[in-house]
Formats: sequence, C-alpha cells, structure tokens
Amino acid sequence: MPRRGENIYKRKDGRWEGRYIKEHINKKIKYGYVYARTYKEVKEKLCKISNIIPDKEIPALPALKLQSCTTFKTVALSWLSSLKPQLKESSIVKYTNVLAVNLFPYFGSCNIESVTREDVISFSNKLLFSGGKKGTGLSPKTVNSIISVLKGIFIYASQHEKLAVADISRISIKQPQKAMRILSITEQQKLSMFLCDNLTLINLGILVCLYTGIRIGEICALKWQDISFDEKYLYVDKTMQRIQNQGNSINKTSILISEPKSGCSIRRIPLPDNIFKLVLSARCPGNTYFLTGQAGTFVEPRSLQNHFKSAIRACNIKDANFHALRHTFATRCIELGFDVKSLSEILGHASVNITLNRYVHPSMELKQKNMNMLSELLTVK
Repeated sequence: MPRRGENIYKRKDGRWEGRYIKEHINKKIKYGYVYARTYKEVKEKLCKISNIIPDKEIPALPALKLQSCTTFKTVALSWLSSLKPQLKESSIVKYTNVLAVNLFPYFGSCNIESVTREDVISFSNKLLFSGGKKGTGLSPKTVNSIISVLKGIFIYASQHEKLAVADISRISIKQPQKAMRILSITEQQKLSMFLCDNLTLINLGILVCLYTGIRIGEICALKWQDISFDEKYLYVDKTMQRIQNQGNSINKTSILISEPKSGCSIRRIPLPDNIFKLVLSARCPGNTYFLTGQAGTFVEPRSLQNHFKSAIRACNIKDANFHALRHTFATRCIELGFDVKSLSEILGHASVNITLNRYVHPSMELKQKNMNMLSELLTVK
C-alpha cells in the first residue's frame, strides 16, 4: 500500500516504485518513475528530483508531503455536488456547461495541485483570443464568468480537500465600459404611441416594462392574478428562462419558471395611472398569463424580444434590445427627480449603488440642464 499523499508503491517483484510528474504535453501529464529496493531509497530519489530535502536532514521540521494526484475534474465535480442543494436549476445548468465546454477540456486530467497561476492566465488569454465555437474569442464578461467558476473550485480544493493549490484570487479580465442603449424622450414617445395605437396584450406588456422597469423574464412569467386592481400594483415573484436539459432528453432545452435570481427581485411595483387604465381595460382571468390571456399558453423571452425588435423597426427607431427598456425607465426616473432608494427597490436591486452605477445614465438634456445652473454665477452684459 502507498503511504498517504505519496505516489510510492511496492511492486509484486519486491521492489519499490515511485512516480512523479515529469512534464505536461498538450495539457496531459507525462509521468516519470524511479525504482529501489526499499521505500526509503525511493523517497530519497523522489526528493532529489523534486529538489526536496530528505526528512532525516531536517529533523526539526514536519515530514514533507509529495504532491498528490487528485485531478481537476474530480475536485470540480465534488465542488459542484456540494453546491447543488443551494443552487437554482438554472445555475446548475450554467456551471455544468462551463465545466464541460471550457474547463474540463483544458484542465480536466491535470493534477489540480500542478495547475499554476501562469496556467490560468494563459488559459484566460486563450479564451479571449481564440475561445468559443468559432474560435474568434469570448467576451471579457464571459471569460470572467468562467474564471469565477475556476476560483470557486480552487477555494473548495484548498478549504475542503486541503490541497495545495495556486492562489488565483486576483486574476480577472478588465472589462471595457460598454455603452448602454437608452431610448431618447422622442423615441420613447414614438414607441409608446405606436404600442397604444396597436394595443395587444404583448404590446401592453412592452409598455408595462417601459414604465415599470421589470425584466423580460419577469413580464413573460407574470399572470393576471399578480396584479392588485384594488391597490394598483403588480407583484413580481417569478421569472421565465429557457435552459438546457441535462442527460439524454429528446429536447435540448426547456422553459423554466422559477423565483427571481435574488430575494431583492421579489417586489411590489406601483403602476402609473395611465398604465393602470390600459391594464384595467384589458383585464383577463387571474390564472392566465399576462401576455396571452390564456392559462396554458405563454410568450417566452426570445419571442418577446423578436416582437419588440419588430415594433421599434415599425417606429423607425434605431436598433435596441429589450433590456434597453429597463435602462430607459431608470434614466427617466432620475431625470424626473425620483428618490433613488425608491427606484432601487422598484428595480429589485440589492443596493442603491447598483442602481446608480449600472442603470442610471444621464441624458444630454439633463447634463445641459445641470450645466445651465452655472449661468446664474455669471452676468453677461
């Protein structure tokens, strides 16, 4: 039997055999071997190869342990299994895909203790410049998501498996600030008029999103019973998304309706009076979906996104995705002097900082208005 933590074995012919990592070739480990008549001799040979001082020369220190041979894949699967009880189904699918598509092909068979910080940096660069199905590279946001999973696995390996893994906690990819699309006041008015003139349940749903800031998955999962007609608010406690099926399912994907991603996203949103009048006039039975008025039929997010695209093309508005409605709502609220704390709760954010940093983008009109306040300090003859 090998000593715990050491790759030293007694062979059937009576000799002792020691194994060590010789090199990595094409992400695969190549091992080297040493032999001797006794366990002690093999260990001394391995120590010399690894530049480790034999135990007998440093009696004051604890015995040094040679590297274990725990593969990255083994630890990663154990990490995911430990998280499953506390994860939503969509998160499990996401992590499973990251492991299968990105991490296992690169690190799967490697000894996790042999993976260095430099290996992870090299891996990150490869994802940036040649990752993805087409080999054209992944976005910095996607790469950071993959590295975040990798960090979680390394923390688990260190804290739960007691393995000596590299410190990769500070590795991250700098993400350029992406310009967010916000409808101008003119575009918002034009879209609102078009939706009101062509009022269907789907167009009413787009209007509700534009004037409440709820997400596309939330409006798709909304039912008429989630609207309080007495107190004029809608209650958000579900979201809809399409996820990949696990195992050998005939269908590759399916629709999942579940609680929102965080507790803060469960909220009551007061409806503006004019929007409430439209909602009241279109009222359907409580157990039906808001966008269809039917109990067994819903509109999924991708279909609603396509419908929205058609609507803005009909209005001759330049391209935008559905999430621009949420950005537009938050920005208009700030321009109109909304209390930021109230706005943060309406949007379902955990803190005011998220609202200000991510969703609020002052328009040129507001910037001009603020700059003109300085005119009072200057008298021009």
